Parts: sequence; C-alpha cells; structure tokens
Amino acid sequence: MNHPVSPALAQMAPPAAPAADSSEVGRVVFASSVGTIIEWYDFLIYGTAAALVFNKLFFPVDDPLMGTLAALGSAAVGFFARPFGGAVFGYFGDRLGRKSMLLLTLVIMGFGTFAIGLLPTYQQIGIWAPVLLVALRIIQGIGLGGEWGGAALMVLEHAPKHRRGLCGSLVQVGFPIGLILSAGVYSLVSRLPEEDFLAWGWRVPFLLSIVLVAVGTFIRTRVSESPVFLEMKAKKEIAKNPFAEAVFRDPKNFLVAVGLKICEVSWVYMLTVFMVVYATKNLGLPKGMMLNAIMVAAAIEVVTIPLFGWLSDVIGRRPFYFAGTLFTIAFAFPLFWLMDTRDPWVIIAATAVALSFGHGLMFGPEATYFPELFGARVRYTGASFGFQVSAAIGGGLAPILATVLVSKLGGTAGVSVMLIGVALVTLVAAFFAHETRDRSVSEL
Repeated sequence: MNHPVSPALAQMAPPAAPAADSSEVGRVVFASSVGTIIEWYDFLIYGTAAALVFNKLFFPVDDPLMGTLAALGSAAVGFFARPFGGAVFGYFGDRLGRKSMLLLTLVIMGFGTFAIGLLPTYQQIGIWAPVLLVALRIIQGIGLGGEWGGAALMVLEHAPKHRRGLCGSLVQVGFPIGLILSAGVYSLVSRLPEEDFLAWGWRVPFLLSIVLVAVGTFIRTRVSESPVFLEMKAKKEIAKNPFAEAVFRDPKNFLVAVGLKICEVSWVYMLTVFMVVYATKNLGLPKGMMLNAIMVAAAIEVVTIPLFGWLSDVIGRRPFYFAGTLFTIAFAFPLFWLMDTRDPWVIIAATAVALSFGHGLMFGPEATYFPELFGARVRYTGASFGFQVSAAIGGGLAPILATVLVSKLGGTAGVSVMLIGVALVTLVAAFFAHETRDRSVSEL
C-alpha cells in the first residue's frame, strides 16, 4: 500500500539530480574534447621543441648529449608537476565542482604556453632563460594535471551507462589531435631556414595557443555542472578530504590506477619524444620525416581510440589492458629494428601500428575506466592523481632513461627491455583491477 508523503517531508528531501538529455551530453562531450585538444597541444609542443631546439637555445653546452638531456629534463619537469595539479585541482573539483576547475586549468595552461613563446634565450639573458623556461613548464604541468580528470569526469557523469566508454574515448581523442596540431605546426616552421627557425620560427606554435585557449574557454562556459556532483551537494555527501579518502582509505584502486597507466604513457612518449631524438641524432634522419610519421600515426589513432572506447562498452575495460601490454612486450624489439631500416614508409607504418596498439588500446577506455575505479565523492582526486603520478614516472623519465641507455650501451636493446618491464607492471595491475562496465556511475 502506498502512503502519501507529507509536504514537510517532501520539502526536507534533497532534490534529485536532473538527468542529462542527449543534447546536453553532446555539449559536454564536445566541450571536454575541445578543451583537451588544446591542453594536449600546449603540452606536446614543448616535448617537440625540447627534442629539436631547446638544447641549442636554452641549454647550450659543449657536449650535445648533455644539451639534449638537459632539454628533455626540462620537459620531464612538467610531468613531475602534473601529480601536484591532479591532487590540488582534484581536491577542489571534488569539493567545489567539476566545471570551475575545467575553466581554471585551461587558463593556467594557456598562460604558461603563451609565455614560453615570448621567452628570451640563453644568449640574451643567460641562466635566467632556462630558469624561466622550467618555471613555465611547471605551470603547464600543473594545468594539465588538473584538466584531464575534470574533462573525463564531466563526460562520465553525464553519459548514458551503455555509452560511457565511447563518450570517454572522445575526450582521449584530444591527445592524437593535439599531437597532429603540434607536430604539424612544427613540421611547417621547421621548413624555414635554420637561422629563421632558431630566431623566431620555434615560437609560433606557442604563441598560437592563445587563440585556441580563448575558443576553448568560451565553449566550456556553456556546459552545465555534473549531475552526479549536484546530487552529492544536495545530499551533503561532499568529501571533507578527498585526497586522504582516495589515496589512503582506498590504496588498492589508487595503486591499480598508477599501474594501469604506466605502460601506455611510457610507450607514447618514447614514440613522440625519444624517437624524434633517436632518429635525428643517431640515425641521421630529417626531423620532418619523423614529425610526418607521428602525424600519420596520430591521424589513425583519431579513429582507433573511439573504436576501442566503443568496444569497451561491449566487452569491458580490462581486456584492453591485457591486449595492450602483450602487444608492447611483443613489439618492444621489432619497433627499433624497423626504425633502423631508415626506410620512410617502414618507419611510418611501424609508428602507426605502435601508437594505436601500444597506446590507443589502453588509452581509449582510460578516461572512463580510471574515474570508474573510484567513488563519486573522490573521483576527481583519485583518477587525476593516479593518472598523473604514473605519467610523471613513465612520461617524464622514460625518454631520459632511453637516451642514457642508448648512449651507454651503444644500442636500443636496453630501451626495449625497459619497455617490457613497464608493460609487466601494467599487466600485474590489470590482474588486480576490477571490471566496471556494467555498474551504475552512482554505485561506483
């Protein structure tokens, strides 16, 4: 028998979160994806510049290897700043809301990138040039560290249950599109005479970012706050200390998230940063050829990432981590054998296969899977901090370690062994992870 609810009790009950209609889901996915494209473009142009030009303009030393290591080290600083951004913006995203953090991180990232394009070089202001460069790289890292988690959450918490993997993968498409834009712009400016490229050409990709940031900020102001967060706020279920709750009260899921990420992030920065250094310095190949190979591979990944995201809605998230790690183990040595042929078409094909199956297989479901591992109260903090800790280890250190290994061992065997090692870490994490495909976003 149904009993009527008294008006007093009805007033006391918290309002239910409004269900997101399909048009709102589309706006959120579009806004999150566009912003993520801009963030990745900003972050990735630094890695390309570090591989091609920063060793000459900001870290001029007599030993070319030391100059390259210093430039790559400055790129790594951004990775080490990312966990800080993930922790800080994750904390406030879980406490104050997702949308405001999305806007703030985009502005921070844009400021850091645009300012790099205005920096004087070592020849002009001496030691202050690399100091300022590293400081701005830290600002970039902090911005990206908080941005990804917010974009992933906004999509996850708006998307219908049976399409979470696909919708989340559209956020991940921001990486290959950002990669295409960064490599494409540098491919164009690298055609300038060397003197012009070093004098002003390298600055163009950084200065262009201000236009992208303005567009992204406008688009993101037009989306609504996450319905899951609004419901938690109405019920007064906001976590008092999301960081402590995500990391210390639930250490298993946090460590699983770190382990799941480390293989693909090491692999992708080996392809997009170290390979540019290796191909130009060790194989004597033109930098334009490697940038073109990366652009082709990234263009293919624009298709394969949503495909893998959609499939994760059909068969689950975990299988992609098993498949991706096994591919990495199998391809770690052949990748370099194919590069050593110096054949442009072989290199393009190898890069395309390596990027989609060593990176895209795991990266595609990631924006959905990582937030799903954590409860709604601490989802921003847990997903962001776990993602970014692993990115700092794998993305920040992998290109530097690879450069040292090639220098010391005289070949790439040590690099292949390193890639197999990080793949095994992710394989173990996948065994301990739980499947989340069929669970409601409110139950997670």
